[in-house]
Amino acid sequence: MSTVLDVDVLLLYATALAAKRRPAEPIEIVAALDLVHGNIPGEEKLSEAFARLGAAGLLVAEGSGVALTEAAEKLIQILPRKGEHAQRLFELKGLLGAHRPAADGVAIALDAETLRAAILGHRAAAASGGKNLLVPKPKP
Repeated sequence: MSTVLDVDVLLLYATALAAKRRPAEPIEIVAALDLVHGNIPGEEKLSEAFARLGAAGLLVAEGSGVALTEAAEKLIQILPRKGEHAQRLFELKGLLGAHRPAADGVAIALDAETLRAAILGHRAAAASGGKNLLVPKPKP
């Protein structure tokens, strides 16, 4: 990838957090975005980022969810394990800038309406007093 946008880095990192054992649903990715960044980008920007990362061969659609490809998993494994989110995002941005896809992927088509519904669902869950399960445990 030649030009790396911040929303691409955020989306890839949030997907890595949300899709540990199975493909992540859009609402899970939105929850991870909120955890990492404290702010959720607009649905149009997210939709474009999904398409770019899919075309770069880093994300793949599986059923109704999104998962990392093998190339993306290798990039995530390089990141420092004990680093804070900001440090890991900075490192990931550098890795994405140097990444050259071996083969073109298929753009992921998540429309703005689906993402808007996921954002609204996340906000409703946050307002109801539910707990974000992606929050790290407090250190003693």
